[in-house]
Amino acid sequence: MTDDQIRIVVADDHAVMRAGVVALLAADPAIEVVGEAGNGREAVELIERLTPDVALLDLRMPIMDGVEATTAILGGPSGTRVLILTTYDTDSEIERAVEAGAIGYLLKDTSREQLADAIRSAARGQTVLAPRVAERIVARMRQPAPVVLTSREVDVLNGVADGLSNADIGRRLVIAEATVKTHLLRIFAKLDVSDRTHAVVTALERGLLARPGPGERRPWNRRS
Repeated sequence: MTDDQIRIVVADDHAVMRAGVVALLAADPAIEVVGEAGNGREAVELIERLTPDVALLDLRMPIMDGVEATTAILGGPSGTRVLILTTYDTDSEIERAVEAGAIGYLLKDTSREQLADAIRSAARGQTVLAPRVAERIVARMRQPAPVVLTSREVDVLNGVADGLSNADIGRRLVIAEATVKTHLLRIFAKLDVSDRTHAVVTALERGLLARPGPGERRPWNRRS
């Protein structure tokens, strides 16, 4: 071993997969596998004892999964950085790993060169994401923020859906007609609409209003 070598622990409950990863990395003189584990708990114990630079963890393992192990490792004194190496690329799995503090998320179709480069980057403290994972994260970030209506705005919009005028809504809710108009303006802005009917239709489409039951009619109108 040299001072420049990156010391890593590999954890995967599939022995053949783990052996394959270790064999791939053995060809790189800058990386030394100092320990192997078959579950998350073994990985945590090994890392506490060996203090490697990087831990390469499978996501789904028995006893303690990769996310739980990541939380335990990063909560300890080792300073080890965690790379997830898995076959799963669902949003929920990615979010769990990132929120736990993993510095990288790789998929098992990663090439030897890509894996070695990712380990070097992780050892330097740089975030590493598989291209497919990065694309999913960017796509989620580009999604518009969910619209949230206050309970009073929902009450006002329900009044609109019931065909009530602003004055009628005010009487129903015991608020001033001007206050109803203010709520409507805020609703229009949140839903990016310009009239009452579209506000109700959009709110129904987004699940912000309960749909009428069988036989129930709502006489939407355009009165202001």
